[in-house]
Amino acid sequence: MDPGDGDFEAFVTARGPRLLRVAWLLTGDAHLAEDLLQSTLAKVWPKWSRIAGGQPEAYVRKAMVHLHASWWRRRWRGELPYGELPDAAAPFDPYAKVDLEQSLATAVRSLPVRQRAVVVLRYFEDLSVEDTAAALGCSTGTVKSQSSRALRALRVLLPAPVEGGDRRG
Repeated sequence: MDPGDGDFEAFVTARGPRLLRVAWLLTGDAHLAEDLLQSTLAKVWPKWSRIAGGQPEAYVRKAMVHLHASWWRRRWRGELPYGELPDAAAPFDPYAKVDLEQSLATAVRSLPVRQRAVVVLRYFEDLSVEDTAAALGCSTGTVKSQSSRALRALRVLLPAPVEGGDRRG
């Protein structure tokens, strides 16, 4: 046991739920998200004494994105058959918000890995362009172009807003 183990445990206790949310947004599956987070933490733990002094959450998040990308490259992504999509929900539907969130999660999961990572970090984690670039190890221009492409794809994939107003690009 390391003297820094208590710090690691405190970090995992404090930041674990947020990191699990990021993992879920990347994978779209609760079990895979738990596996991704656990695998990431297992890889980070031996380096904790070196990491803890800096920005440990950013380091863990970046490691998680990279590990997910390596998992994604190895996974078969064939076509998945599905039936006809249901009609749009009525505006008074109490489950419309849940349906919209599910549609958003499905649409985000359909993005290429790099675009998905940018969307998750920029819009779900609310990181700046610079922080996202640092987390992904790329330039700010890459973050901007990837987020532009991702948002364009999401506009095509997502249903029109339920409440008034039109979508403007």
